[in-house]
Amino acid sequence: PAPARVGSVAPSDVMVPKGPTGCDPGQTAFFQTLQIGTKISRGQIEITNDIKLITQGERVTASQAALLQKLNIEPFTYGLVLKAVYDNGSLFDAKVLDITDDVLTSKFCDAVKTLAAICLKIHYPTQASIPHNLGHAFKAIVSITIGLENYTFDKAETYKEYLADPSKFAGSGGGGGGGGGGEEAAAVEEEEEEEEEADLGGGGMFDGGGGGDY
Repeated sequence: PAPARVGSVAPSDVMVPKGPTGCDPGQTAFFQTLQIGTKISRGQIEITNDIKLITQGERVTASQAALLQKLNIEPFTYGLVLKAVYDNGSLFDAKVLDITDDVLTSKFCDAVKTLAAICLKIHYPTQASIPHNLGHAFKAIVSITIGLENYTFDKAETYKEYLADPSKFAGSGGGGGGGGGGEEAAAVEEEEEEEEEADLGGGGMFDGGGGGDY
């Protein structure tokens, strides 16, 4: 908040509320000069009605500024309104700064996805790509374990059980019916096998060549 200064242009209308002013009765003439209706109540001047003292765009007079000062009213607020942003020879609209946390989160996630994809392609492990490397390695290990009769491990048992009897998992989709669930499960199995083949053929940990992820 800022006081009204003499000669300044009012950025907004200024209202003076009715009620006691704290001014002694000897200052009645001052209010009459500004054509403000008053009365004497309990030994002080009281404004009888809300008054529009200054209209937006008008210049503040000395009497108006003095009255607002007497009443301890600071009607204006000053600040900067950003119109444009200049950066490295480019001029941008101020809207580019209207960035929320959701926008920043979305941009960060997109950048991490891009980084992970590049690292996976060039076989260079980073914090962004290692979770995917581990997932691909797990798929490769499970695919090999499924083909072995004398070796298994706990996490692979679920996949072996599914391949041995897919009907056990037909109802796990939650209400789609027996036949449809079997077709969906078969599609998922085929998709997983294709991914495993692609992982094994793309220069992973079992290709025997150099430059792998591990």
